[in-house]
Amino acid sequence: MSTTEMPWPIPDERFRHWAIQFSDMHDIVRDLVIPPGLPQGAESVLTTARELIRMSYYRYEFLMIGAATSVIAIEPALTDRYGRGSLADHLKKARADGLLSDEQYDLLDGTGRQIRNRYAHGKTTHAALTPPMAVGIVRTSLRILTELHAAPST
Repeated sequence: MSTTEMPWPIPDERFRHWAIQFSDMHDIVRDLVIPPGLPQGAESVLTTARELIRMSYYRYEFLMIGAATSVIAIEPALTDRYGRGSLADHLKKARADGLLSDEQYDLLDGTGRQIRNRYAHGKTTHAALTPPMAVGIVRTSLRILTELHAAPST
């Protein structure tokens, strides 16, 4: 019985405009710092989202999956805050409450939620984002989760 090993990953040609070598990816995700104090589940999902973006150097589609993953992370936190409802409704409420700026709302609702929906239903299989867009979605998800899980001020 012969075993065939998987080849080592090679850089995705589509990433050549964003990073020359893998170490450049550290600069791309540098500000996606997971703050202490988040629930373990949210921390794990956001770390996965960040690492998917970093690993997109080898597979460009990981940008989309990382962004979608970060949107999935905010969904339960918004449900805890606003109760039952759709993600679209929760994002509208978060914008009305000042939790999201108009630009952040557009990024999460107009891009992030749409990618999450298409990805979850198997309708998106190609790279649909640039690194700055993916990082912006994850950064916004991080900010929302940080605010929603911040210790109440006394």
